[in-house]
Parts: sequence; C-alpha cells; structure tokens
Amino acid sequence: MANVAWEFYSGIGGLHLALQRSAIDGNVVRAFDWDQTACKVYSANHGPNVVQKVDISSLTPSVLASSAAPADLWLLSPSCQPYTVLNPEAKGALDPRARSFLHLIQTILPELVKLGTGVHPTRLLIENVAGFETSTTRQILLTTLRSLGYNTMEFLLTPLQFGIPNSRLRYYLLAKMAPLDFSTSTTSPSDGQIWRHIPGRGDSDWMDSRDSASPPSPISSLGSQSSVAPLRQFLDQDGAPIHGIPDRVLSKWGRLFDIVLPSSARTCCFTRGYTQLVERAGSIIQTDERLDTSFVFDEFLEARTNNPSAINILRPLGLRYFSPTELLRLFYFLRPASQDEFIWPEGLSAKSKYRLIGNSVNVFVVTELINFLYAG
Repeated sequence: MANVAWEFYSGIGGLHLALQRSAIDGNVVRAFDWDQTACKVYSANHGPNVVQKVDISSLTPSVLASSAAPADLWLLSPSCQPYTVLNPEAKGALDPRARSFLHLIQTILPELVKLGTGVHPTRLLIENVAGFETSTTRQILLTTLRSLGYNTMEFLLTPLQFGIPNSRLRYYLLAKMAPLDFSTSTTSPSDGQIWRHIPGRGDSDWMDSRDSASPPSPISSLGSQSSVAPLRQFLDQDGAPIHGIPDRVLSKWGRLFDIVLPSSARTCCFTRGYTQLVERAGSIIQTDERLDTSFVFDEFLEARTNNPSAINILRPLGLRYFSPTELLRLFYFLRPASQDEFIWPEGLSAKSKYRLIGNSVNVFVVTELINFLYAG
C-alpha cells in the first residue's frame, strides 16, 4: 500500500520530487504554501490539484483530520529566516515567521495524535538552515515530538558529501512514531547527537577541507568514497542564454564575488538573493580557465582610477551568473545528463526563479534521507 504524504511549506516541490525519486512507494497528495508564485510553479510540475495556497498558521486539526487521505508522512521545510546567520536579528521561536511551524508542531500534531492511528503521521522529515540546531524552536520541536511518542534523529548534511559541487549545509530531523525507531545494525542514536553522515551510506563524518589539513572524503549514495564532480557537468551547453553581470556591479563589487571555474568542485550556498546581492548569495563562474583571476583583477583595480574603460580588462575572464537551469541541476531538480524536465510558468522573471530556487532544498540529499527514514 502506497504511503500518503503531505508537504508543508512546499515551495516549488523539492520534497515532493525527492519522495518521487526515492525507493519508497509514496505520493504527496496535499501540499501547502503561502507563496502564490511558488504554488504556480508547483502546480505546473506536479499537477493542479495538489498544492493549496494557504496560511499554514490558519490550518486546524479538524480540517486535516477530515482529509480523505490522512498522511503517513509529513514533509516540512519551514521558513529559515528566524534561524539563518544571514539574519543578524534572527529570534528563533520568537520570530513571527516561526509561528506557523510552531502551530503545526504544538497544536495540530498533538491533536491528531490524540485521535489515534490512521490520522496522525507515523514519520516526519523536517529541513531547515544550519543554525536551526541551536535555536529555541529546535528545543520545542524535540520536546514535543518525544512527548508524543516519536523517536528522532538529527543531521547536518551538505551536498558536497554526496559528490555534488555545492556547499549547502542544512539541518534535517527525522522522526518515527514508536514502536518504530532508528536502532539498527548501523546506528544507535543518542539524545542530542547530530549526525554528519547517513548511517549505511558512508561510515564516517564528512569534514570540510577548509577546516582541516586533510582533503574531504565525500560520501556517495552507495556509501563509497567518491570525489566531488566538477562543475562543468552541471553547466549549460553552448548556445544557452548568458546571464551576464552588469558592468556597474563588476566595477564596484567584483572583487567581493566568490568566483569559481568549470573545473571547480565547490560553489557557495545559493540564496534567494542571488543576482541581487554580492556577498554570501552564491558563486559566479569564470568561463575562461586559462586566466589568473587575481592577476586580472589586480590589473583592473590599478587601471580603473584613471581609465574609464578599465572594465574591459575583466571581460576576457567571461564572468557570469549561473543560470536558473544550472542551479536546478546543482539542487538536483534536474539530474546532470538526464532527460528530466522542469516547467516554469510563462512570464516568470529570472529574479523570481532565483528566489524560488534559493528557498528550496537539495533533492538528492532529501531523497537519501527518505530512504533512510523507511529503512529497517
């Protein structure tokens, strides 16, 4: 019998796609999000009758309990703004943007559990930004889930350890309703432990090479050691639209960009502000690998004081933004060298596409976690 899933904060459907690609016989039958544009994209890719534009804080236990298809699995990716290091005023559980998630966890879920088996979910997967693990919301979440009889397991994972050249460290929580648990031959989680790898899919934590003298040992989906794929495997072919960087931005802020090459095995975390912000919003690519980036920029900075045409010194580097399609590959909505398709509603701006992708999940990592959630 197929597992029924509900998706909260569904965005453009990354969690839906992860379940679809997993080894689990499951299907998302209801999805909820407040963002009208995200709902349009979701419907274009997963059908018109799945996602509902709704304020999640307005949902009630009675409405969800009366659903014709009660969920065995909840998939949740709540707002990260209350927890991200990019928000210096992040307030955790006190942030108004945390209210709907706390409503689900503290009000909706306990009421459904009281109604008994067949109404409440037996499994949950929750994704959020790294930093959530130190929040007051996390403490409320763990306390509530355990009081309701759920066994939990937490992770901090990045696509880099799965061979994907994108640094996007994220917090994940998996939960199973007792008597289901995570105690197997490969794992025996303890309270407060946050795992840095998925048991059975690699036997050691991934270490960032920037924090160590030794190189990282990424973990593939099969648990074997593998190198991170070069970016060129994720890039558009010749003839694709070029997403250039305005001269005024390059001239004033170009030295602040994180610049990567097609041969690079890492990009910075892409956020919803990509192309709108320079620092900590994502990498840009230098298409000509023959040139020394630092040397060219030094030459430009020396010349620009007295030369209004100095920007031309940078042009041979071939600097540009990643395209939305390239980001969809890095986020694994599109698998490299596959025939996967992703539909954008007509008339959607590039700015909106970048915002929606930046708010989304890495589909590959979530697929691996769903498989683990149902293992054993």
